[in-house]
Amino acid sequence: MHGRPEHLIVPLEIVRTVLAISETGSLSRAGKRLGLSQTAVSAQLKRIQNLLGGEIFRKTPNGTAPTPLGKMVLNQGRRMLEANDQMLRLGGTDKGPQPIRFGISTLFVEEFLEHETAETLAGIVMYTEDSLGIAKGLIDGYIDIACMLDSSEAGAEVSNLVVREREEPFVWVRSKDFVLSPGAPIPLLTWPGDDMMVRALTKKGSTYTIVFNSPDYHATVRALETGIGLAALPKRTIPPSLVEAKEYYLPALRPVKTLLCARRDLETPQANKLLRRLSELLFTPG
Repeated sequence: MHGRPEHLIVPLEIVRTVLAISETGSLSRAGKRLGLSQTAVSAQLKRIQNLLGGEIFRKTPNGTAPTPLGKMVLNQGRRMLEANDQMLRLGGTDKGPQPIRFGISTLFVEEFLEHETAETLAGIVMYTEDSLGIAKGLIDGYIDIACMLDSSEAGAEVSNLVVREREEPFVWVRSKDFVLSPGAPIPLLTWPGDDMMVRALTKKGSTYTIVFNSPDYHATVRALETGIGLAALPKRTIPPSLVEAKEYYLPALRPVKTLLCARRDLETPQANKLLRRLSELLFTPG
């Protein structure tokens, strides 16, 4: 019986690189996570694509996204790494329970951490990103529990994992000294995948211009503090340095659902404790 030629075996190092690209959204960020140069990451990606005979990722305005072939590769790649980890456990190299991989939108991370300690966060690996990035991690399998805003782009794959949800009122926010010049378009600070403000202004027939775009809540707050424009934020997250904008030219914004999601096969005491804390903190009317 002949074995598969060595050049047709996919090394686990390349599998880890492919998963890192998917999780971080770019080759450069994957390289930083793995301690590799972007050239090395690119070479590994090219190698596996040559082996498989097709592209694994495609470029998007927000980074990279898996192709249909890439989604299958990611699914099988995670299985390969899980099988590898299980095999190592047979030899006694398992260090104990696997950590809970928790993804939370940057909108809510500060509120969450205010109520946490080193003890309550033990055994938890946190990922903070915009809601679309957290949803992607949940779907791709590298996040176990997620707290994020609902998004039409996330699709049914996320809706099937929802544990709790609540309506999140959104309001317009500005600096205390922001003034719109007469006749000027409304300057907006947006985040990737956001169409809430644009949709509301378009419906009203108002003109606007996007002056800042970031997935990071704290970066958006800092930009708002400079007075360059307006943004939509959950009412509960408005910092003292900013105020709710109630100018006549601003249309009302629809509420957005905040979702608490978890993988279906996640049944551990630690996961249940985290879900209870999140439910009490972010999903209980108060």
